[in-house]
Amino acid sequence: MHVHPVSRFALLVAVSASFGFAAETPRPTVTVAALLEKAKAITTVDARVPLAARNSEADANFVRALKSLPNAAPAMKELFDTIIYRGAIEPEVKLAMGLRMAQVYESRYVAVQTEHRLRTTPRGAALLKSFPGAGPVPNPNTPESMALSYAEKLSLDVHGISDADFAKVRTMYNDSQVVELTLTTCFFNYLIRYAEAFRIPVEDWAFEKHAPASAVSVPLAKVSLISDTQMEALEAVRRRAKEAEKQAPQNGLGIAMANSMRAMYLSPAGASAWQAFGAAAGQYTAVDRPTKLQISFAVSTANGCRYCTLHQVLGLRRVGVDVAKLVSMQKDDSALTPKELTAVQFARKLTKAPTSVTDADYQKLKTTFGDQGAMEVVLQTCNFAFMNRFTDNLRLPSEDEAVHVYKEVYGK
Repeated sequence: MHVHPVSRFALLVAVSASFGFAAETPRPTVTVAALLEKAKAITTVDARVPLAARNSEADANFVRALKSLPNAAPAMKELFDTIIYRGAIEPEVKLAMGLRMAQVYESRYVAVQTEHRLRTTPRGAALLKSFPGAGPVPNPNTPESMALSYAEKLSLDVHGISDADFAKVRTMYNDSQVVELTLTTCFFNYLIRYAEAFRIPVEDWAFEKHAPASAVSVPLAKVSLISDTQMEALEAVRRRAKEAEKQAPQNGLGIAMANSMRAMYLSPAGASAWQAFGAAAGQYTAVDRPTKLQISFAVSTANGCRYCTLHQVLGLRRVGVDVAKLVSMQKDDSALTPKELTAVQFARKLTKAPTSVTDADYQKLKTTFGDQGAMEVVLQTCNFAFMNRFTDNLRLPSEDEAVHVYKEVYGK
């Protein structure tokens, strides 16, 4: 079965409109200076999860927060370092994108993390001097301001980058760099929700005036190049996907190489780090796969993400969820089990308004799923804050199998 590209776009509209869980769209209403001042209040708060002991003074609390998932902690550090410091776009530009997203959501922790790193280099300090205040990014006519505008619009709405916006971005960035901009935006949307759900305190060193500087000089190619790294990474991913499907077919989607991965590996370092973190975090199974799929389904429908919604329907059918329940879920939550409902309600709240998550919200999650299970619910929610923005923003075509199953379930 082959679906024409125009039909696929019509499917985007139909799927986005068929679930009644529209995401809220926060607006940047505070300056960076005000956000940093507010951040001083969370230097001594207790995190909602235990923090690992510091091995060095520079250990970041967002890595230490994975104490109960020890294999995932080094992968998280590697993911952050790879997203920021590897690739074809200047690290300072990517940090500035993160700071802008922290403004959008008023995430104090991520604002401090990014601002601290920006002011340690001359290039970062220069970007901070011209950083936009509250309100939209003014006149995004330079590569730097365009990157900030891209991050802001995509954070506010997974479909927030218009065709005109995208065309303008592509006059300044090649295909690989556009994927890198998208990965950066997706990662900080993950990190913001992660930091807010776990109420991570700001590190002692974050407000210091001086820190070791690192000079960065990155040549920006004018065209996309297929690299040896891309080819080798894609082949490795294909082999792993086929092997995983053989060993546990119920855990896969029956798609050896999803289009999301085909696109993501245009930026191979970031894609590989994201895959490695997902594999490390995915080793922990306090929450069963059907519930995790319900979480990702809830996030994807809240964001109106056509690509990921189709994938979750496919996944739910493969683990045995019947059509009647899936049809009911399109209308309301009445078909969910009490455990699924707890996870889904938390996931929607964290998706729509990350800073609104309370101690009571997280305690309810822990009561239902235990300490490790609560952490897994948060990580699954964050995964799809990332993936929704990656797939639908780039308007990736849905695989035929996902389209076929969706039509079988919903009849359209």
